[in-house]
Amino acid sequence: MMELEDFIKKSLVQIITAVKSAQSDIADSGGAINPTGLQFWPKQLTGEKFSSDGNITQNVQFDVAVTAVEGKGTKGGIGVFVGAVGLGSQGESNVSTQAASRIKFTVPVLLPIHKL
Repeated sequence: MMELEDFIKKSLVQIITAVKSAQSDIADSGGAINPTGLQFWPKQLTGEKFSSDGNITQNVQFDVAVTAVEGKGTKGGIGVFVGAVGLGSQGESNVSTQAASRIKFTVPVLLPIHKL
């Protein structure tokens, strides 16, 4: 189980790092990822958010299942299950309670700009 804070942080860092890496990979191709100079409708019409210098924000949407675990022999806390969930016995008898909830939220980010 991964802590919710770590999951959000790592996801956002990896998204921005991947965009920057992709920009470098295509630098000589004539293509552009998140280029400058795009024209947008006024934000009042589209509902988009812009930075003070006119760059459009991208919304990273999270829809995560979080699990709170409490009990004897377990470390309490809230975490996110990522990937496959393994079930089995590790030779220790524990009594624990677990509650799962879903959290949906959006984080606006400014992606690295590709200057043409």
